[in-house]
Amino acid sequence: MTNTNENTNARTAPFTPSHSDAELINQPIGYWSSAAGKAVVHHIRTMLAENGLTQPQWWILNQVIGHEAGRDRKEVVEVLRGYLEFGEGPLLHDMDSLIGRGLLTQERDGATLHITQEGEELQQRVAALQQRTRGEIHDGIDDAEYVRALKVLQRMIYNVDGQAWHH
Repeated sequence: MTNTNENTNARTAPFTPSHSDAELINQPIGYWSSAAGKAVVHHIRTMLAENGLTQPQWWILNQVIGHEAGRDRKEVVEVLRGYLEFGEGPLLHDMDSLIGRGLLTQERDGATLHITQEGEELQQRVAALQQRTRGEIHDGIDDAEYVRALKVLQRMIYNVDGQAWHH
């Protein structure tokens, strides 16, 4: 059986499900989906923190990069507003922090953000690390299994009249 409290992963020990298939059928989806979400988000946030970013700061950089004319703060907030537990206030604070660190600039209008060369270099470096991190998370899971898992979770959300969206 897999003990999810042990500090092991696919690199140090082979994966073994926590229960037999007959036992898994009665396991609570709420527990396992929450545990998976917490573990995955922690793994991602650790990688970002090692590179000097919070997850919302990472999202903001990704919303501004590639917009030569800049990106309006309100547009960025609108896209990111519903992400996890973050709301408008913390996002605005993170934008200001990125400006203070020289990763973004802001036009005199106070609304338009631009990514700096330093911000672009950081975004590109972390994007490469994000691909590695995604590979670690998806290790041993093929694309069909991944898509099926997402469809099952989306159907469960639908079945209970829940709301979820990701761009």
